[in-house]
Amino acid sequence: MSRDSSMRLNDMRSAPGARQPRRRVGRGVGSGLGKTAGRGHKGQKARSGGFHKIGFEGGQMPLHRRLPKRGFTSLARDATAEVRLSDLQKMKASEIDLGVLKAERVVPHQAQGAKVILSGKLARKVTLKGVKVTRGARAAIEAAGGRIDEAPATPAA
Repeated sequence: MSRDSSMRLNDMRSAPGARQPRRRVGRGVGSGLGKTAGRGHKGQKARSGGFHKIGFEGGQMPLHRRLPKRGFTSLARDATAEVRLSDLQKMKASEIDLGVLKAERVVPHQAQGAKVILSGKLARKVTLKGVKVTRGARAAIEAAGGRIDEAPATPAA
């Protein structure tokens, strides 16, 4: 390296031992890679031009064709349930979290979260805790005198 503390591109070197010379295969028994040159004995991969397509399994149905197609369906699509404003209107409780929604069967039991959407009318005061809300639904809830707690509630089982 240069004498001053700044590093220059033309002074950079690989770490000692990082660069090794390439192996010269098929150059006699003494090289350790003579005769078959590391290709083993016979078979498709021992021949010149012997290659197969990626994923080829010798004629057996390849793994990527044995597995079912899943497409673009999200596996987590059922994790978050949609709740309408009209559902909130029908509920008895004024403080609403995921546990209350499950108890009143507004969302399925396996739902891991809920999101209130702008659909229907809300004319009563409700307090939401740990439930996501769309922009339109937020405006409607606040217009009805309700409020939304952003802090997520403890997950209900």
